[in-house]
Amino acid sequence: MSPSATVGSSTAVTGPRGILIDVDLTRRQSELADAALRIIARDGMAALSFRAVAAEAACSLGSVQKAFASKDLMLAAGFARLRQEAAPLPPGEPGRPTLRAWLVALLLGILPLDARRRATQRQGDAFAQQALTDPAIAAAIADSDAEVRGLLASLVTRARAEGEVPAHVDPVTTAWAVLALAQGLAMQLLYRPEPEADVRVRLDATVAALLR
Repeated sequence: MSPSATVGSSTAVTGPRGILIDVDLTRRQSELADAALRIIARDGMAALSFRAVAAEAACSLGSVQKAFASKDLMLAAGFARLRQEAAPLPPGEPGRPTLRAWLVALLLGILPLDARRRATQRQGDAFAQQALTDPAIAAAIADSDAEVRGLLASLVTRARAEGEVPAHVDPVTTAWAVLALAQGLAMQLLYRPEPEADVRVRLDATVAALLR
């Protein structure tokens, strides 16, 4: 899953077969959706079932079935929770104090550099696989990508106008490059973890090169 899908969230998500779930879930649905996400992070999407969620949440199978009428609804709720709880934008105004520093902070907040962020990345990757057969989840992820690229392009445009970034740097191309950097590096860090300090140094140099 694109790391951009962890930045912000939409108001609703449509599950497989067009079932609409608003992200304003009940407390019980949120708890069970979180249990489903833990299973996905630990064992993969194939391990997810009502019975597995009941065991993970230490509750009865009937209570899970009461909260979600179908597995599709449970998946949609899990996707909504993932988007709610994943890494937000860095604090403060986007692109400040410098675009370079802000981009580095954004990427460090998303990349799988600790246990929590690795779990989030595994969950996102599982939903990305689900998107291959679920047009609604695919559309939600694509919309997130487009939103983040739009934000990044607008920040590059402002940085050019303020003289921080040279005029020849193309905002749209740079936005695509930053997102591609995030996606590729996230995958690499899952199978080859590195210290955050080392990643920060290389990220700073790479972002600086993109903005030149």
